[in-house]
Amino acid sequence: MDLSTLTSVNPSLLLGIASAFVGLGILAVVVGVYKERHFREVQVRLSEMNQSYATSFQEGDDPLTFQERVLRPLGHSLLARLGRMTPTGNLIVLRQQLRMAGNPANLAVIDFLGIKMLAAIGAAIVTALYLITMRGMPTGSAILFSLAGGMVGLYLPNFWLNGRIRARQAEVSKALPDALDMLTTMVDAGLGFDIALLRLCERWDNALTHELERVVHEMRMGVRRMDALRNLAERVDVPELRTFIAVLIQADQLGISIANILHAQSEQIRQRRRQRVEETAATMPLKMMPIIVLFIFPALFAVLLGPSIPGFITAFGG
Repeated sequence: MDLSTLTSVNPSLLLGIASAFVGLGILAVVVGVYKERHFREVQVRLSEMNQSYATSFQEGDDPLTFQERVLRPLGHSLLARLGRMTPTGNLIVLRQQLRMAGNPANLAVIDFLGIKMLAAIGAAIVTALYLITMRGMPTGSAILFSLAGGMVGLYLPNFWLNGRIRARQAEVSKALPDALDMLTTMVDAGLGFDIALLRLCERWDNALTHELERVVHEMRMGVRRMDALRNLAERVDVPELRTFIAVLIQADQLGISIANILHAQSEQIRQRRRQRVEETAATMPLKMMPIIVLFIFPALFAVLLGPSIPGFITAFGG
């Protein structure tokens, strides 16, 4: 390219190209300085964190115990491996049962299945050893009976889980009328329903307040009130609570005052609890009949007829 060609180019175009290159250079310098500054800030934070960890360790903070470092992860991995050996058809039902039981010990479905397998294997081994060593049973027969013991051990965790579910449902059903009375009082005083739930959870500590606190957390995370209440009904599965939530959702959809709903539902639930207590009291004589026949009647006959037995023996023994 000769000098005549350069001079024939428009000077404004040359100025624009030069300005673009200068702007790109300045932008590259700014980006580089920003990245370098961000990198230095990250390095400073990492060094501060390392110094704090080192200082806390040197000051004598208790390190993790052998159980927390080794035994607990080993147990979880063993339960997970055993749980994967079981059929997966009842996973949904088992997950729902764990939710209804309040997730005892934070057990996952795989962990609970692993516990079932471990209980089955342990029960089978204990049964076989007992029959062979203590009863002198042949090995083949002992193995057959150990299979039955393994089946019993397989279903023992289910019995425990069902017991936890029944106890938790009974606790929720017992606390529901008093909780509704407290909610009714707070709503009548002018609090909103969500704030009333939060205040109730702060004052009481039971299974119902734990579930209501979870409802409040779900609503804070963006879940609609109706969906959070439906999730509560599915987790607890108490008929009184399910009915109350259904009425509350319908009132919310229709725009009915929540205070009126709380008054009506509180009175209705108290009547149901009174009726249930009366039904339980009406069945008590029938439940006491075997105890009376087996334990009280023989003692009563011995006291009443005992003194006359020697007379009967003397009169008719001759």
